[in-house]
Amino acid sequence: MGASVPDREGRPVRIVAPWVRTRLRTAPGAAAAMAVLVVLTAYLAAAFPRSVDAYETNGLRHDIRTAVAAESVLEVGMRAPGPGVRQADREEVLRGAWVARAQGKITGSLPAPVRADEGGSAYGVRTSQPVEGTDAWLPAPDNLPPMLTLAAQAGLDRHSTLREGRLPRAEGAVTERTGEVEAAVTVATAKSLGIKVGSVVHVPGVDRDELGVRITGIVVPRDPANSYWAVEPTLGSPALVTKPTRDLPPPRYWRASLLLAPDAAPALLGTTGEPQVYWRIAPDAGALTARDAPQLASRIASLENGPELTRLRAPTVVGPSAVVATGLDEIVAAHRSMRSAIAPVVTVAALGIGAVAAVVLVMAGSLLAVRRQAELALLRSRGGSLRAIGGRLLAETAVIAVPATAVGLLLAVLTVPEARLLPAVAAAGCAGLLACAALPVRAVVRHRRPRPHGGREDLVQARPSRRRTIAELTLLALAIGAVLALRRRGTGGSGAVDDVDYLVSSAPILVGLIAALVLVRLYPLPLRFAGRPAGRLRGAVGFLSLARAGRAASSGALPLLALLIALTTAAFGGSVLAGIDGARERAAVLATGADARISVVGSSPVLPDGLTAAVRGSAGVGEVTTIRVEYGVPLPSDAKGFRTALGVTMIGVEPKAYARLARQTGLGEFPAGALKSVGGGGVRDGGSDAGRVLPAIASPAVAERLGDQPRDIQSAAGDFKVRVAEIRANTPGAPGGDYLLVNAADLTQRAPTTLLVTGGKLDGDALRRTVAGFGTGPGNGLTVKLRSDERKAFVNTPMQEGAERIYAAAIAAGAGYALLALLLSLSQTAPERLTLLARLRTMGLTRRQGRQLLGLEVLPQALLAAVGGAFVGWATIVLLAPGVDLVRLALTATSDVTLDGAPLQADPWSLVLPAVGVLALAAAVSVVQAWWAGRQGSINELRAGDSR
Repeated sequence: MGASVPDREGRPVRIVAPWVRTRLRTAPGAAAAMAVLVVLTAYLAAAFPRSVDAYETNGLRHDIRTAVAAESVLEVGMRAPGPGVRQADREEVLRGAWVARAQGKITGSLPAPVRADEGGSAYGVRTSQPVEGTDAWLPAPDNLPPMLTLAAQAGLDRHSTLREGRLPRAEGAVTERTGEVEAAVTVATAKSLGIKVGSVVHVPGVDRDELGVRITGIVVPRDPANSYWAVEPTLGSPALVTKPTRDLPPPRYWRASLLLAPDAAPALLGTTGEPQVYWRIAPDAGALTARDAPQLASRIASLENGPELTRLRAPTVVGPSAVVATGLDEIVAAHRSMRSAIAPVVTVAALGIGAVAAVVLVMAGSLLAVRRQAELALLRSRGGSLRAIGGRLLAETAVIAVPATAVGLLLAVLTVPEARLLPAVAAAGCAGLLACAALPVRAVVRHRRPRPHGGREDLVQARPSRRRTIAELTLLALAIGAVLALRRRGTGGSGAVDDVDYLVSSAPILVGLIAALVLVRLYPLPLRFAGRPAGRLRGAVGFLSLARAGRAASSGALPLLALLIALTTAAFGGSVLAGIDGARERAAVLATGADARISVVGSSPVLPDGLTAAVRGSAGVGEVTTIRVEYGVPLPSDAKGFRTALGVTMIGVEPKAYARLARQTGLGEFPAGALKSVGGGGVRDGGSDAGRVLPAIASPAVAERLGDQPRDIQSAAGDFKVRVAEIRANTPGAPGGDYLLVNAADLTQRAPTTLLVTGGKLDGDALRRTVAGFGTGPGNGLTVKLRSDERKAFVNTPMQEGAERIYAAAIAAGAGYALLALLLSLSQTAPERLTLLARLRTMGLTRRQGRQLLGLEVLPQALLAAVGGAFVGWATIVLLAPGVDLVRLALTATSDVTLDGAPLQADPWSLVLPAVGVLALAAAVSVVQAWWAGRQGSINELRAGDSR
């Protein structure tokens, strides 16, 4: 360790070699490898919480930005003062200056984290009730005059481009009695209503003559998607609206808006439109984070009906009649609901990879401790204390681990921006601390008592201690409790920020841990049974390989644990990703009912002649099923005398072809005989036979309504009775809805209205071109709906995409750590195997037999890890599947398709591929070791006195 030399005064001075520097210079390769491992582990540990923060924040912003403008804005409204208020005061409240001042007060008093987006906010005065355009020159389809909204909304010059004329102005002081005001319209409104610059539109007045609105300009919205225009769609483009009536077809009329100058708003007091002052505050999502969601929900609730609303009602802000309405609270609630569904499932992946990484770090420390066993034993025999040895080893590893941890943390901060720093620092710190402690703790525990030199550590002869038995039973109890809790409660939470049950989410890890401990206990039994008959064989390779496998160190449970947890996490993650894809495929089928759906819309929904034959000849088409679909068929009154208002969908089919389609799509498979024809074609004495009873297949709700007795049905396809023969939740003709399925041969009118197309290699473009050649006249167009297009429509939200990325990264990281665990395990015994080969070659062992020996030696543990990992992964998925629903990971809350559930199911590829990879990797390592041993000489391995 050092020597004594005299100083200048002749006194002896002890020279001590610096321990850390000496050790790093002695093994620079091992230090560099350890640093790389710590950097990778610290990076993954720090990147996980930052990635979760990032995708949750992006998800909240995305939900707000992509929501319908009418739902996301915070609208503050106030009715115009009534006739009891002085006329001048009524008019003053509606003038642009007063409304603009109130806008500034409202935005300035918004409680954090609610912030206003000035570019998307709008304010002004509008008629809360549409007013009639009385001019005869205005278009009036079905003899109904257009209904107009008069809006004096500020900021028209900033949100539009003038196409013709000029923007409206308020000439002089506009009052309730003003006879004419100016307005602008958009290009779409002018085109639809035939308005030109200079046109005058008249609307009814109250206790006065009609109000004239002169059009002075035609504008084009600069950003129609901006909430300035999108909250009230008729501001930018008119709409042809159907009037609620029993007439068929229902009459229609135009709904449009005229854009007045802000100071012209007092004139609305003299109309029948009941003017309303409004402030539409668009939320600024750019400054929001996921951690703001609970407080945001609370502040919105307070604005709608709480202390914040009281502040807005102060006379100095808006006034006592102010009301607040918004759908932003529902958007935030949907975000928190999705987060509560996704977070526990993502935590499963994080805990799994964290456990594997921790085991690999411990294995790396153990490998270093084993390689330095003789050195540490010598220090211990020379009087070195455990504290001194542990301190030196801690300093040695800290010099490597601490900078590596800082590098990993820095990389995580640079690659995953816009996230909290503290959780990342804590996670990376835990990884660095474990890396620092692995070697000294392992060395101190191993050398706390003197150990005989060359003592065996056979796995076959190892006897577990009582402490180990108690620890294993404790872990078993925790695993059983976690699995039972997950099966009973599921993975969902209440949506709070930290509402994740980590015990439940760690159930797959605990199951893998127990399986590793159980397999390690059972592993010696087959070796004992196989070793005896192998000793009677003529060749020595089989017996030697089993003997070597049986003499593996009893610490072999650590690499087995890492492999099992890695394989279990990979199987769980792969099954989650496969389940998400399967759920979206199922949703796409529910959206179309087949690979393609061709239907006709309009007043005469009948498919043109020749279309069916043309579609059958299209590229990639396998089978075409024709059906007749009739919507809104009323059901008979129930026992209480009520009728279904909207009716149900009735489908007429050819039973055999439709039964094949139902079987192929998995939507309500049924026997074709259930729809056996009653004969007669639905006609008797030249008219519809209303007394015939048709067997029918119905959805559960319709079946419950109809009961088990024949019930009368009146439809455009004929009048008849039905009796429910089968009940199915879904059917290709009306997936996801209530329906009544009958034999088309028994209908009076059986002309098909829809084609359901299947084909493994369906060419969507060719199919569309085929259908495009069959025009059916104005208003009766053919529509083509492809399952592949519907599948593409299920795009990921930022939260879903982030969760999938984390699972994909978990699978990749699990594979990498499994590779490291296997390499560390084999590296620990590599010197022994090389020495064994050298000695056996002196006894006549060939190179081929050497490769066989090394391969068969690692085969038992590799096979145990591969088969055990696949089985544990499958068992974990089966045990946890009832508590995991992937619907929220696959579909958004606003999706048009509703799935009853998307349970987690084992994916065969996710189980088999990682297991095969472990076997292949073990075989490859043994081959490389045998090749390397063949290239090296035997002199170094056969030194006299070598203890190996």
